[in-house]
This record gives sequence, C-alpha cells and structure tokens, in this order.
Amino acid sequence: MADSEARRSSSRVARDRAALAASLREGHVIPAHPLALTHERKLDEQRQRALSRYYCAAGAGGLAVGVHTTQFAIRPAGLLEPVLALAAEVLSAHESAQGRRLAWVVGAIGPTAQAVSEAELGRRLGYEAVLLSLAALLTATGAEMLDHCRRVAEVLPLFGFYLQPAVGGRVLGPEFWRGFLEIENVVAIKVAPFDRYKTLEVLRAVAESGRSDEVALYTGNDDAIVADLLTPLQVGAGRVGFQGGLLGQWATQTRRAVELLEAVKSCRKAGGQGALELLALGQKLTDMNAAFFDSRNGFAGCIAGINEVLRRQGLLRSRACLDPREDLSAGQASEIDRVVAAYPELTDDAFVAAHLPEWLR
Repeated sequence: MADSEARRSSSRVARDRAALAASLREGHVIPAHPLALTHERKLDEQRQRALSRYYCAAGAGGLAVGVHTTQFAIRPAGLLEPVLALAAEVLSAHESAQGRRLAWVVGAIGPTAQAVSEAELGRRLGYEAVLLSLAALLTATGAEMLDHCRRVAEVLPLFGFYLQPAVGGRVLGPEFWRGFLEIENVVAIKVAPFDRYKTLEVLRAVAESGRSDEVALYTGNDDAIVADLLTPLQVGAGRVGFQGGLLGQWATQTRRAVELLEAVKSCRKAGGQGALELLALGQKLTDMNAAFFDSRNGFAGCIAGINEVLRRQGLLRSRACLDPREDLSAGQASEIDRVVAAYPELTDDAFVAAHLPEWLR
C-alpha cells in the first residue's frame, strides 16, 4: 500500500521555489519525524504511519523525514526509501482529505553523490525540499561545502541545516552562510547550533544577503524555542527573525507546539503583548527538553528520549534505536517523569489517548 500511495504522491504538482518559500515563511510546526521500531528493531509500519497521522492531526505544517531524529542509520539498514514512502502515503492522504498543502521535507546526508541520490529519491516520492546535513563534510573546505550544496540544489530546493556539533555537526561561520545564501534555490534554513552567538551569525547573514523576504528561518534550537520565535535581530534598517520551527522536540507534544506557535504569532501582531508569559513558558519547554534530549549527558539519549515519550503515550511500541548501544542515559527516565509531572499543560497525553485508535487503523 505504501508503494502505491507513494507513487500517487509523486504526481503532485511541485510548487515553484517562490511559492514554496512563501508557504514556509508563513511559519509552521515541522516535526523531525522519528523512526518506529519493534522490540526486535524491525520497522514497525503501523506505528510509523500512526506517528505521521498524529502530526497531521495535531496541525503540523509539514514533516521532515530521514533527518537526525529519524536516525541516520536507516541508510545502511535499507530503510530510507520505505520510511520516506510511508510518510508520503500519510501526507498524501491527509492533503486529499483536508485540502491543506503541507511541506514535505526529505533529509539528505553523506558525500555529494549520496546526498544527490537521496534528494532524487525524495523528489520521486513527492518531497519538495531537502534538509541538507553537512555532518559528513567535517574536513571539507568552505568552497567544497558550497559546491556540495549547489549540486544538491540542482535536484530540490534547499532547506539549510546548522546541526549542533554535539550530535555530529560542524561550525559553519558567516562566510559559509553568505556563500550559501547566494545559491538561488535556497528556500529556508534550520538554525540549530544550540549557541546564541552562532545563531545570530546566521540571522545577520540572511539580513545582509538581501533575501530576508524570501528565505524562511526555522529554529532548531530546542533549548531556546520561544526566545528564537519572539526576538528578531535588528540589522541596519531591517529586522530578521524566525518564522517557525523544525524540531526534534516538536516530534512530541505536537498539538501543544502548534498552539504555542499560534500564540507567538498573535503576540507579534499585538506588538509584543503577552511576551513575558510566553518567555516564561519557554523556560518550561527548555527544562522539558533537557530531560527529553538528555542534555546532562551531552545529548547521548536524545533520540531514545523522544522515543520513550512517544512510547509512554502509546504511539510507539518500543523506544528502541537501530543501534542497540543507543538508549536512555542513567537517570534520564526519572527526569522525563519529573518534567511530564511538572508541566502537564505542555503534554499531548489526552489528545493522543482520544485519537490513538484511529491513527493505528
């Protein structure tokens, strides 16, 4: 079924770059899609579909699949195409039923030939933008990285990705971002260095590029979600800021994330009214993220932590990762207990419980 639905999705009329960029600049919640595995570490197709249905029902504006939260190890395991096809099936069905266009973002990694091939696979399945990780190019020069990006941009519009070094990314300075923004087919950038200084370097590069009205900025800083969304940077006579988020943390409690983004948009329109309350809420989100992402242990349990939260809600059967060495860190489960109990208003537990049977159909 996934194959036939995926073939149907590939017939979607692709939006041109300007239309896609305009949609992304409206600001959306885009969850970084996890991988559903059985206890035996096999792909759990039922739960993989259920996760995608949950995100669509929660009001997400798109999905990012094949990214860090999906586990990069799906490639050697031969799961990249099946996982992309399953999400395409659900996205296509939701768009048909709701008449609502979503952003389909495919993750691409590795050296140039691999990244181009993965972007081509995504395009065949109906994906319209590629979130491009540069983690495999740790020793490449700036010119080599930009050439890599240009090659992938020939296949699909680029969603740039500043991945934090703690989970495999590399430092990308202002010179890189200036060159990256000269690539015409760039539509958005996910900024996730978990570093205020490096985050501002990207915002400044966008402002100075003259493309701030066409390149969308999405926070990936799970430790500063609300601060990023609320506080633009003034550069000369203009201001540049984040429109939405593409986040691993938003792979859980997604309906609450949609409500949060709507509240932020309302706050912006009201000239900042309610900003203090939202910033206080942001502190709770950061505390919750510390538990889910295992910040105490250098984010070693970040994927297992997200999976564990989804397992407790019934969306996943297991928190297992493809690599059996990846699991919760010591004390992480009790930290998850603590933040869920402390901030019940930030959870989707009731929403998931009410709809889980239909998502598991």
